[in-house]
Amino acid sequence: MIAETVCSAVSVAGLGIAAVTAYRKRFLAAARLAAYSLVPLGLVMTGAVEWVVDTAFSPTAWAGFGVLGAAWLMFMGTRAVERRSGGTRKERRAAKAAQREAVAPAASAPSLGQGTRTAPVAQPAQPKPKAGTGDDFSDIEAILKKHGI
Repeated sequence: MIAETVCSAVSVAGLGIAAVTAYRKRFLAAARLAAYSLVPLGLVMTGAVEWVVDTAFSPTAWAGFGVLGAAWLMFMGTRAVERRSGGTRKERRAAKAAQREAVAPAASAPSLGQGTRTAPVAQPAQPKPKAGTGDDFSDIEAILKKHGI
């Protein structure tokens, strides 16, 4: 009975603050405050507050929360140990085998090239032209000649 009264008082106070906020022409904030203020009233009307009060003072409910907490700690502990140790033996073997095999052995091959080629073809090394010999601009001259310039 006390919890319902407190929730109702909180709702009325929140709606009052929302009204003052709306009077100051901050309508968006006032609507948000009104929405938050109606939540406790809705919980009282649905009976959720009574259920929470009955649960809060029940030793059986607290024992249940303790069991749930212990189960959660066990799950998190096993996950931490599994991450630290690297998983099971089977998972470690699969990880080592995956490291040995390449994911995409022909990944460096051109995408429009031959589909059956397994290794890239080695290109012969071309000598680099020396700076200032005029060969630096030969490709530019070829482009200009192609366009008639």
